[in-house]
Amino acid sequence: MTIVFWILLIVIFYSFFGYGILLYLIVRLKRLLRGKKTIDAAVSGLPSVTLLIAAYNEEDYIEEKIQNCLELEYPSELLSLLFVTDGSTDSTPDKISRHPEITLFHTPERSGKMAAIKRVMPFIKSEIVVFTDANTFLNKEAIRKLVAPYQNPKVGAVAGEKRILVEASADASSAGEGFYWKYESALKQWDYELYSNVGAAGELFSIRRTLYQPVESDTIIDDHMIAMRIAEKGFIIAYEPGAYALETASANTKEELKRKIRIAAGGLQSILRLKKAANPFNNPVLTFQYISHRVLRWTVTPFFMILLLLVNGYMVYTQQYPDYYTYFLYAQVLFYALAFSGLLFERSNIKIKAFFIPYYFVLMNYAVMAGIFRYFRKKQSAAWEKSKRK
Repeated sequence: MTIVFWILLIVIFYSFFGYGILLYLIVRLKRLLRGKKTIDAAVSGLPSVTLLIAAYNEEDYIEEKIQNCLELEYPSELLSLLFVTDGSTDSTPDKISRHPEITLFHTPERSGKMAAIKRVMPFIKSEIVVFTDANTFLNKEAIRKLVAPYQNPKVGAVAGEKRILVEASADASSAGEGFYWKYESALKQWDYELYSNVGAAGELFSIRRTLYQPVESDTIIDDHMIAMRIAEKGFIIAYEPGAYALETASANTKEELKRKIRIAAGGLQSILRLKKAANPFNNPVLTFQYISHRVLRWTVTPFFMILLLLVNGYMVYTQQYPDYYTYFLYAQVLFYALAFSGLLFERSNIKIKAFFIPYYFVLMNYAVMAGIFRYFRKKQSAAWEKSKRK
């Protein structure tokens, strides 16, 4: 039982914190030996770029998104704006069509985001394709920053940073999501310094058009799959925090949970399909990063958390083990009590961030388990679902 306890604890700690610590130490050592990886932002001979936005019933945000796109600081002769609004039943296509500088693709049928992207990609001829969401807003330098890493011919995709706007009076979804993305941003930066990122967020990422490989139309998290298929070919997914997408947090915890469950179902789907990424004989460093950063979190770790509590409880109950196992149990019970308090505080509209972070952490791991069950029950549609935002 002792061996089982320590295996569970080590895997859980490594998944959430240990990999980050190890990655940071490796990167620091690499900097000492080789210097920090830098890219000259003053790119000569800028590439042609298409900014591709898939929008589904986004009439509340679409005018702001269009204005944001038009304000991007990139030569207009090199930047094309393309919107695809397949399946939209509101005024989104009409509002876009009023702007002659934008190319609009629309069909009444709704087949999902990946099907929409797959439909329009053959019409794109630019060197770089940038993907972003309709309800996120880019900084003016985003495109220039995003194309800079392509000076390295080994770079096949570049991920931008996702930033969550967190208000001072944030609730659990805002506080937890904001903290999570700050930590994720640090991990992505260190991943890239070591070798490559292991995915990309749909809020902002780009690829070399010639490396685009259509993924299955039933793909749930298309952004991750598009980027990882490029990584499986031996190319690097760079990370550029200087290019960022601003987004408000989910409207509430229910909306955030819905989004996380969908991502978790898509995460498991991608693991089952990205066989090269998980094969250490194909690219050992990429596999190390992929399993450490993604696979463990999206598969066994949430279940291990439950098992650890049960195993620890049994060890204390039998009174056959040293006293420090009792302290481990107390620590776990305290953590879950804080998470439960966060739930109660949120329902009572009492905003104490210290309780929201444990609550969000537990919620996130519950979402992984729910997503896995939903995927195996074939209950997760590939059609993208809008999450209500603040």
